[in-house]
Amino acid sequence: MGDVAMTVPVIRAFTEQHPSVKITVVSRPFFKPFFDTIPEVHFFAVDLEKKHKGFFGLLRLFQELRELKVDALADLHNVLRSKILTFFFKVHGLKTATVDKDRKEKEALTRAKNKVFRPLPSMVLQHSQVFRRLGFPINLQNPNFPKLKAFTGEKNQKWIGIAPFAQYESKVYPLDLMQKVIDLLAENPNYKVFLFGGGTKEVELLDKMTEGKTNVVNVAGKTQLPQELKIISNLDVMLSMDSGNAHIAAMLGTKVITLWGATHPYAGFAPFNQSLENCLTSDRNKYPLLPTSVYGNKTVEGYQDAMRSIDPKHVVEQIRLVLL
Repeated sequence: MGDVAMTVPVIRAFTEQHPSVKITVVSRPFFKPFFDTIPEVHFFAVDLEKKHKGFFGLLRLFQELRELKVDALADLHNVLRSKILTFFFKVHGLKTATVDKDRKEKEALTRAKNKVFRPLPSMVLQHSQVFRRLGFPINLQNPNFPKLKAFTGEKNQKWIGIAPFAQYESKVYPLDLMQKVIDLLAENPNYKVFLFGGGTKEVELLDKMTEGKTNVVNVAGKTQLPQELKIISNLDVMLSMDSGNAHIAAMLGTKVITLWGATHPYAGFAPFNQSLENCLTSDRNKYPLLPTSVYGNKTVEGYQDAMRSIDPKHVVEQIRLVLL
């Protein structure tokens, strides 16, 4: 989800700066609402479970794209499927460009020995470079963002979003500490807190976090993606893990504070157009091997509690600073 959300600011800038070029986004149907905020984009829903599954399914996809008179392919994913599709375009003499994921540099950043701790180019910047190589330079300075109409009633408080979950446990702020963050925010009647998540277990956990707090609302399991986008667009700030919700908020122009455990913003996944000061990382003095993973899918013994080095009071104070 985050990978797709990171392409949105780039594609929005492309349509503004190259209005005579038709752009077709090929992705799963679930992600169409992301691009509904860019009316100029034509969305092509790919069916990777049936119609476009496997090698011959991708060949069928290529043929369907050819019928749209596509002249070039920008591969913003750089995985096996997109590589095969890129191959089809190349053998037919069409222009292609593929995103550089800096895999060697990311390995150097996360390895235990001879770690090279330095910031890598953001993935949003790398996406823009794909279009540059196709002959369409993109300026990401001073981006424009959509303002979606909220459907949750009149806004007379500061709206704070919290998305406390991530795909991997090593990127999840301990829930007891997150509860402290929510409790501290709920003390202010001028704040309204929206909790985001997905799945039955997450919904149940979030429901417990709202108990006894009239200004904390769990929207997980109660809204579909288009409605969630409208809420997120109207937030004053989103607190998220290193996860898709951070990038969704960023693509809508919402201010984002992120919490980092096994991963680190230096790997290129800091939310677009956000201050690095709002990326709150675990203590590298206590846990010098951080970051230990690019995506959070690797665990290191003794680092399970790394995120406990992020003080809930510090998180709340950063939120308050953003809301000033």
